[in-house]
Amino acid sequence: MHRPPAMFIADSLGLDFLNSVATPVDTPVDWLDDGEGLIDWLAQAKLVPADELEALRTRARPNELDEVAGQARDLRDWFRGFVLKHAGQPLTAKALRELGRLNSVLERDDSFRQIVPRHGEQGDGLALQRMRRWRSPESLLVPIGEALAKFVCEEDFSDVKACEGHNCTMLFADHTRRRARRWCTMAICGNRAKQAAHRSRLKSRQ
Repeated sequence: MHRPPAMFIADSLGLDFLNSVATPVDTPVDWLDDGEGLIDWLAQAKLVPADELEALRTRARPNELDEVAGQARDLRDWFRGFVLKHAGQPLTAKALRELGRLNSVLERDDSFRQIVPRHGEQGDGLALQRMRRWRSPESLLVPIGEALAKFVCEEDFSDVKACEGHNCTMLFADHTRRRARRWCTMAICGNRAKQAAHRSRLKSRQ
């Protein structure tokens, strides 16, 4: 299936995951509608190294990646409900009782730290870097879970907004100075709103 490039417009990777199903122009697109879509979205989000994605694609049983994509969609639907329930107000510790499903995903992690070469402005040296064993396609859900958990713990839910565009389902974190952002992007919904307002003004003058 031909898909347009994934959209990363939310100023939060956790919300970008929710926006992996959207109607960016006129036709609904689900970037996670199958296993290949999931692999492609993870690559664009830079959540999993490209070589590990290719290795998992090669090792996966028939339909296994499609099944994991289905789990990712289920996780997305559940988390969208959580975000919409709490958007517009600060998240409190009471929300923890609703996050068991997310903690269950994080428990699957198989990570470790390793000393690796470091190359940078301060010269060559050594650095401690976290690595991960990608034992099965289901492990692809872990970095998604981490992005969602980071959003829950670091984002002010008061800044979470839904795009005001007609039929748009995209969410974003409004980090503008005056918290005045209204659209997923000006190029899509913002321009549509401007055009609609212009047509309305012309019609009222007739």
